[in-house]
Amino acid sequence: MVKGAQALIESLRREGVTHVFGYAGATICEAADALAASDIGYTLVRTEQNAGHMASGYARMSGKVGVCMVTSGPGATNLITGIATAYMDSIPMVAITGQVESHLLGRDIFQEVDITGAVAPFIKHSYLVKDAREIPRIVKEAFHIASTGRQGPVLIDIPSDIQKKEIDPIYPETVDLRGYKPSYKGNVVQIRRVADAIEEAKRPVICAGGGIFSAGARDELRALAESAGIPVVTTMMGLGVLATDHPLNMGMIGSFGNICANKALAKSDLLILAGARVANRAILSPTEIGRRMRTIHLDVDPAEIGKNVSTNIPVVGDIRCILRQIMEHGPHVDSQDWIDALQEKRKGELAAELPRLKAGVHPGKVMKSLGLQMDEDACVCVDVGQNQIWACRYLPLHGGRFLTTGGLGTMGYALPAAIGAKVACPDCQTIVVCGDGGFQMAFNELATLVSQGSDVKIVLLENHVLGLVNEIQKKSYSGPFGVNLDGSPDFELLARAYGIAFGRVEDDDHIDEAVERMFAHEGPYILCCSVDADTTTGD
Repeated sequence: MVKGAQALIESLRREGVTHVFGYAGATICEAADALAASDIGYTLVRTEQNAGHMASGYARMSGKVGVCMVTSGPGATNLITGIATAYMDSIPMVAITGQVESHLLGRDIFQEVDITGAVAPFIKHSYLVKDAREIPRIVKEAFHIASTGRQGPVLIDIPSDIQKKEIDPIYPETVDLRGYKPSYKGNVVQIRRVADAIEEAKRPVICAGGGIFSAGARDELRALAESAGIPVVTTMMGLGVLATDHPLNMGMIGSFGNICANKALAKSDLLILAGARVANRAILSPTEIGRRMRTIHLDVDPAEIGKNVSTNIPVVGDIRCILRQIMEHGPHVDSQDWIDALQEKRKGELAAELPRLKAGVHPGKVMKSLGLQMDEDACVCVDVGQNQIWACRYLPLHGGRFLTTGGLGTMGYALPAAIGAKVACPDCQTIVVCGDGGFQMAFNELATLVSQGSDVKIVLLENHVLGLVNEIQKKSYSGPFGVNLDGSPDFELLARAYGIAFGRVEDDDHIDEAVERMFAHEGPYILCCSVDADTTTGD
C-alpha cells in the first residue's frame, strides 16, 4: 500500500520524467514529499507562471513532455498564463496542481479555486482526481494526450486528501481513450493529389510552421524541399527549420517578415502549409491567398485546416509521416528560374548593410554579431516585443533552436524558457534575447538561474520603454502613454547582486568584442545593449 502522492510520483517516473519545475504550498506538500524521496530532479521557480515556461522550454528542447507542479489557489492561478502560452504554441506539458480537501470543494475555503474550470478555454484536457486509485490511469492518459495529435498542456488537479489516501496502485501499460484517435499517416489518395499538384506547379512554396519541430520533422522538410526543388518560407514559430543561409530558405513571412519571403508567397501558384496554423501575423489577407493560388494544408489537427485559409488539398496526420509519404512519390518541380530570382533577392537582403543610428546600437547589428559567434547548435530563447522582431529579422541561424512564443505572445517568456531548455540540454549553448520590459517581468528567475548553476547568456536590449507599444502609439495614436520604464534598476548592480557577470555596449563599433567577451565568460552573463527609444522595427 502506498499513498496517492507516492503513486503520482511513481507514475511520473514510469512516464520517463526526470525533472519537475514547481513551487510548493500546503495542498501539494504530500506530493512534494514523495517527489523529494524520488530520483526525479526538481527546480524551485520564483513565481508559478515561470514553472509553465520552464516546462515549455524543457519540452521543446528535450522532445519530452514538460512537467510543472504548484499548489492550489494563487499558485494555480499564477500558472494559468504558462498553461495558456503552452496551449497556443502547442507544447506538450502536464501541469499538476494541489487542491483543497475534496469534501471542502465548492465552499470557497482558504486557497480554493476551480482551476479545471478556469483553464477550460485553453487546455487540451483536464482532470480533477476524485479517487486516489485512478491516479496511475490519469497520469498515463495525461501524458498520452499531451504528447500525441496536436500537442498541448494537460492539467491534473489533486485534492490534498486524495494525495494522502493509501491505495494498492495498478499501473496501466497502455492507453485506450474512446473518441481520441489522432491520425498519423496521411490519406493515400490525398498524398497522391499533393504529389500531382507539386508536379503541375510552376512556382510552389512550402510554408513551414512550428508543427515541424513538434513532429521532429526538420530533416524530412529539408529533404522534400531539396529533392523536389521547392523554396521554403517560415512562420515565426518555424524559424530555424532551415539554416538562414540555406539556398532554399527565403525567410520569414508576415507583417514583420522579410520582403523576399512575402514576395515568394505573393507570387506562388501553390502554397504548401506544413504544420502552420496561418494566424494573422503570418498572412494578413488569408482569404486573398486562397483566391490567388492552390493551397495544400498538412497538419495533425483537422480543426486548423481551412480555418484561416481555404484549402484545396487537406491532409491530416503526423507531419513527419506525411512528408515521407510525399517523398515516396518523388514529385519534382521544374522551377529553377523561379528559385534563381528568389535567391538573388534573398542574397541581397542578407548582405544589406544596416545603417548607423543617431544614438545607441542598432539591434540588428547585435543580432548579426550574435548569430555569427554562437554555436551552430545553440538554443536562442527570444522574448516578445521589438526584440522578438529584430531577432526574427536579423539573427542568423545555422541549426539549433529558436524558441519564442508566437501564439499568446507572453512577455517574460524567454528567461524561464531558457532555464528549462538548459535543464533539458546542459551542454547546449543557451542564449536569451529580451527587452528591458520583458526582462523585468521575469528577472526574479535570475535566482533560479544561479541556484541551478546554469550557464545562460542574456542579451538585454535596454531602451527604457515598452518598445513595441511605444512604436505603435507613435504611429497610430496621439502619442506614447504608459510606456516609460521609469524606476528601472541599474542592471549592472542587479547582476552583481545575483553574482552574475555583466557587460555593456553603447555603440556599433564595440558590438563584436562585447559579444565575444560574453561568450568567452564561463557562467551566466548579462550583456546590456543601449538602444535609443526612438529606434523602430523598420530601422
